[in-house]
Amino acid sequence: MKQLDLKIAIIGAGIGGLTLALALREHGVDAQLYEQTDELREVGAAVALSANATRFYEKMGLGEAFDAVCAEIPALIYRDGRNGEVIGEHRGEPSYRQQFGGAYWGVHRADLQAVLSSAVGLDRINLGHRLTDIVQHPDHATLSFANGQRIDADLVIGADGARSITRRWMLGYDDALYSGCSGFRGVVPAERMDLLPDPEAIQFWVGPHGHLLHYPIGDKGDQNFLLVERHPSPWPSRDWVTPASEGEQLRLFKNWHPAVVQMISAVPISQRWGLFHRPPLGRWSKGRVTLIGDAAHALVPHHGQGANQSIEDAVVLAAQLAKAGAGRWREAQEAYERLRRGRTRKVQYASITTADVLHLPDGPEAQARNARLRARDSLLHHLDWIHDFDALAQEPTERQGGTWL
Repeated sequence: MKQLDLKIAIIGAGIGGLTLALALREHGVDAQLYEQTDELREVGAAVALSANATRFYEKMGLGEAFDAVCAEIPALIYRDGRNGEVIGEHRGEPSYRQQFGGAYWGVHRADLQAVLSSAVGLDRINLGHRLTDIVQHPDHATLSFANGQRIDADLVIGADGARSITRRWMLGYDDALYSGCSGFRGVVPAERMDLLPDPEAIQFWVGPHGHLLHYPIGDKGDQNFLLVERHPSPWPSRDWVTPASEGEQLRLFKNWHPAVVQMISAVPISQRWGLFHRPPLGRWSKGRVTLIGDAAHALVPHHGQGANQSIEDAVVLAAQLAKAGAGRWREAQEAYERLRRGRTRKVQYASITTADVLHLPDGPEAQARNARLRARDSLLHHLDWIHDFDALAQEPTERQGGTWL
């Protein structure tokens, strides 16, 4: 395949940046990644990858590598957090893969990053490069790094996550918004959860003031969990992660179902994670600099779509750059943003409002929510607009699903 004569610098070697490098390679475009850490590591324990993302990795030929490190999740279950009653589920026939055209994977972030970085090649990943400034010139951009290095590029892609330096450079300020929720994270070995029903499924245990999300990762049945609770606003720290005392995670959940209590007590808790998001931008590009993933549209994790939307961004941007050609990168930027802004805004809104619905107090509204979850057709209708979406469709059409499921 003919190499496109375009020097691209990707800031950040996380999920979005690595996926972009792979997607560009599919189109014959080379790129270099610049990662601020001295070793590749992902923040957070694990990630769930849904069909709207996994189908692209399978097309790239990475299915076998992912099969070795992922748990393929066959079911989605919603439960009452206090008594464990199933209030909604999707499992059986048609299977998730049959329904949405791709796998649902649970994977440790370190394993995911290892698969992607190995596929990209370590010669394309420059570690210890913390971005400090970008200067744009008529025919290129110059990047400066804290290690003293300077490089020139035709295009700069900010894939540096929710705490993006590239976005701060673009806006001139930090626009992070606290969502009013915080969480506790952990990975629990399978042998410590003998009370857990349906351990192969991704499950939401819901109730007033909070919810528990968990799913299996790897091949041993370990469970990754995020326990979410309402937490007073404003967030009490400049850091997004603050120290937590052991037992603090039980404050609102000590009387929940024994399987919930067992899971959230099975591993030490030392940190509380503030759940932040960022407001939608009118433009994701400034001159030769373009944002993807959380740098462009950081969202809260209640739909499990942060990594998945980064992957969608990456394959769309790569396709548009290849389609436009080296001298028409502005057209590629515009097409990319046009195809992605509406989709990501809708997912952002759905993610933030999902917490409100999952945390409803007992009463008529909670009963109505449960009725919708029990209706299989209704549940699928409120999932398919996310999971069935093909980001590389010629003219992507966003189905009008619900705002919260």
